[in-house]
Amino acid sequence: MFDSLLHKSYFQDPLLLAARVLIAWLFVLFGWGKLVGFAGTVAYMQHTGAPIPVLAAAIAVVMEVPVALAIAFGAATRPLALLMALYTLGTALIGHPYWTMTGAEQYANEINFYKNIAIIGGLLALYVAGPGRFAVDAWLGRRAAASRRTMHAA
Repeated sequence: MFDSLLHKSYFQDPLLLAARVLIAWLFVLFGWGKLVGFAGTVAYMQHTGAPIPVLAAAIAVVMEVPVALAIAFGAATRPLALLMALYTLGTALIGHPYWTMTGAEQYANEINFYKNIAIIGGLLALYVAGPGRFAVDAWLGRRAAASRRTMHAA
């Protein structure tokens, strides 16, 4: 009984929408701060030792605002989820190198490093599952299919 109540097909699309929005929310929230405080973002990139800090800050803003919003809306979800997973791995390695630290700093960065790893897991799941029915990708697919049917019927 319980198994049939939680049948995959009934909850799949709403849960994929929730997953996309929740993952994107994190990135947009912090990406917006990076955008409006761009000089501070560049200074932070310098502090972390990121290569070419201005470029690294620009990449962070692009990944965390427009790319995350595209994932939230379900546009190019699979390739962008994979790209965001790679970006998140890079931020984990560059921004949270807990293995070089001690004490409270090490503990805080270790937590953030492994949170990034968990986020990568969610992004990889989106890559595999796709955006679901409530997505720009699905809407465009339905529209293209309707257009093909119209062309073949004529």
